[in-house]
Amino acid sequence: MVAAEIRQRCVCAGTFFRQVLLSRWFMVFSCLLIMSMSGAGYIFGIYSNDIKTALGYDQTTLNLVSFFKDLGGNIGIISGVINEITPPWVVLAIGLTMNFTGYFMIWLAVAGRTAKPQLWQMCLYIFIGANSQTFSNTGALVTCGFTGLSGAIITQFFRGFYGNDSTSLILLIAWLPAAVSFLFLRIVRLMKPIRQENELHLFYNLLFVSLGLAGVLMVLIILQNELVFTKAASAGCATVVLILLFAPLPFVFREELRLWRSKKLAGTDPSSPLQLVVESSTPSEQLQQHSPPRWWRDVFNPPERGEDYTILQAVCSVDMIILFISVTFGAGGTLTAIDNLGQIGEALGYPTKSISTFVSLVSIWGYLGRVGSGFSSEIFLAKYRFPRPLMLTLVLLLCCTGHILIAFGVPYSIYAASVIIGFCFGAMWPLIFAIISELFGLKYYSTLYSLGGGASPLGAYIFNVKVTGYLYDKEARKQMAEKGLVRHAGQDLSCIGVHCYRMAFLIIAAATFVGCLVSFFLVIRTRKFYKGDIYKKFRAKEDTQET
Repeated sequence: MVAAEIRQRCVCAGTFFRQVLLSRWFMVFSCLLIMSMSGAGYIFGIYSNDIKTALGYDQTTLNLVSFFKDLGGNIGIISGVINEITPPWVVLAIGLTMNFTGYFMIWLAVAGRTAKPQLWQMCLYIFIGANSQTFSNTGALVTCGFTGLSGAIITQFFRGFYGNDSTSLILLIAWLPAAVSFLFLRIVRLMKPIRQENELHLFYNLLFVSLGLAGVLMVLIILQNELVFTKAASAGCATVVLILLFAPLPFVFREELRLWRSKKLAGTDPSSPLQLVVESSTPSEQLQQHSPPRWWRDVFNPPERGEDYTILQAVCSVDMIILFISVTFGAGGTLTAIDNLGQIGEALGYPTKSISTFVSLVSIWGYLGRVGSGFSSEIFLAKYRFPRPLMLTLVLLLCCTGHILIAFGVPYSIYAASVIIGFCFGAMWPLIFAIISELFGLKYYSTLYSLGGGASPLGAYIFNVKVTGYLYDKEARKQMAEKGLVRHAGQDLSCIGVHCYRMAFLIIAAATFVGCLVSFFLVIRTRKFYKGDIYKKFRAKEDTQET
């Protein structure tokens, strides 16, 4: 009798555990962990000096490599197409393979394990590694993710695993994100959407956990910058971060236990898996889907703002051109600052641990910028009809302050600049993508989303390679000439002093201000649109579906 009861309990426990593993909330938790490891592109500033020194690059060459990193991280069309025809685990599998291959090849080159690669090979390696991030974003993107915090999270793990060996950081970002994606590969899948009464409450719990993690990371960064941490203390900090990453798991078990009990009370099988349901379209919808699109019609005769534009109508519209210019000038300048943090810190005489602090600050405040701009813009729009383009304009104006702080290099100003630039960079993207969906509709949103994201690497090429790299190398050669030194083949080119970046970031600040003015022109053009009820059509569709 007792043995039968124990066996029954074991069966129930195993069935419950299986339900948890197959549940939608455990899948959300898995996606959170995958996204927490997908920010390798944002910590380029920590290991960029290793690439520069080991391969003998000047700043222009190094910035060209970082441009291909930015390009790979923003071109998500390939992953989007693959996601349309394959299940999510295939997308994640391709992404983890690309991540390991790209960054492992970079580590082999920097560590001297292979012959020095050609420049085009390095650009290809980092493009492949960075492009894997778009596969993670496509296969595992969730609303309240740890993406913005991933740079600071990986930095803590790096210190816990390898101390201050920044070359080993490249190896870490090769194997760790790939291992996490592989671990949860089959957990992420398509599931039938089921609305629950408390799902908003659960997402808020996840948000609060992520905010708590951001606060702990901020405290750790301050302590690590002020105190000398031993290897054991760094490992302890990494353990604390790891525990907080698993903090959403109790919410998952609690919710699944509630569902388990409700199913047992209803007399249904608690272990029954969720089935994917594909909705069938009506004959009229099928006829509309199979009719060839007349893409050449009405290219310059778009519908009203808020309606569904075609891709060509959106691309050729004045609003999209204005937004594209604003993103090119605004996001391009912030990407340049983020990618050059390592050399900026070195030029101004900051120690190595301060450079990793800058990168972590950008990561944390980038996350806070995403959350803050997303929530605040929605509240201000709903209550006060405050237009989102105006908030984007204010973010670009604030970003100018960060560039000016870098340009003048006042002692300790880089800490404030990292906070400002990180916050502005994070705040831009929810605003930009929301503006695209509101002005041009949702029918071709994924393509227009990629178009908006593609403006930032274009700006990075202009400001990072052609402006910052050129002016930095010019000043470095001037310093070598004053010392009577000659640069030999394969020797890196370094510059020391505030003049290394002053002119470049004054130009970037001016360009960002121009982007701010261009964005304000969009505010003027769309003021009547945002004064109206921009969500009216969505409510009308919901009412139609209910009836």
